[in-house]
Amino acid sequence: MKGTVFRVIKLKNVTKQYRDFTLNCTLEVKPGSITGLIGPNGAGKSTTFKAVLNLIYPDSGQIELFGMPASSLSPKDREKVGAVLSDSGFSGYLTVNDILTVMKNMYSQFQEDFFRQKCQEFNLPMNQKIKEFSTGMKAKLKVLCAISHEAELLILDEPTAGLDVIARDSLLEMLREYMESGERSILISSHISSDLEGLCDDVYLVDRGNIILHEETDTLLDSYGVLKVTPEQYGTLDKKYVLRCLEESFGYKLLTSHKEFYMENYPDFVMEKGNIDQIITMMIRGKEI
Repeated sequence: MKGTVFRVIKLKNVTKQYRDFTLNCTLEVKPGSITGLIGPNGAGKSTTFKAVLNLIYPDSGQIELFGMPASSLSPKDREKVGAVLSDSGFSGYLTVNDILTVMKNMYSQFQEDFFRQKCQEFNLPMNQKIKEFSTGMKAKLKVLCAISHEAELLILDEPTAGLDVIARDSLLEMLREYMESGERSILISSHISSDLEGLCDDVYLVDRGNIILHEETDTLLDSYGVLKVTPEQYGTLDKKYVLRCLEESFGYKLLTSHKEFYMENYPDFVMEKGNIDQIITMMIRGKEI
């Protein structure tokens, strides 16, 4: 419908029950944006990705891709999605040339010249079996396959795992180039917070299957902070903007989304600039006041 506003990905009250784990997820990915999904191991990131890709079936809730129910996408619609899952990969007995042939037959928009160029840049030998590749080489190949068929949406679960600093930088630069058209979107998870801080427009924090925080990345880095106070300081503190409290040997660590308020009103108190690792730790380990 003309004028209809949609999200590239929209999950609303999506639940999936396992024996000792329940996912309960609501999130959105906007057109032209990069959204990060962060959280500890076992928090529900991979389960969310598999639900979006229709690899598992939720017990309840709604999942939409490109404004349509994910379960009703046509094969042509699915060509618009590129995916990397942390627990999947190619058969070790295939070569890159074998994969190139498969990609040409699977995707009508496969960019063979681009694929070959990036294989050369990443030092991926075309005729060597993948079982002989390093972990980093396999990771680069998976991401390259995901972006080489003109996908409009990338779903990337730990794409930089196993990469050294130089290789990670090259891969992240490739993702930035992918986004230059302004019409593409990415949903990505990573345990390397610096990757997400420099890449994502917004992040969702998931813990034990539940989304416990959603914020724009700039706001997290600019407005969030960790206040370190003694027991005496804690007693005099206005706590209305404290999100989480963690007791330490020296006193307390306090997570706030209003860093400037405490810097202005308590200039003698120690304030650390927030980063994604600190925010994850405080939101999960800390207690609400």
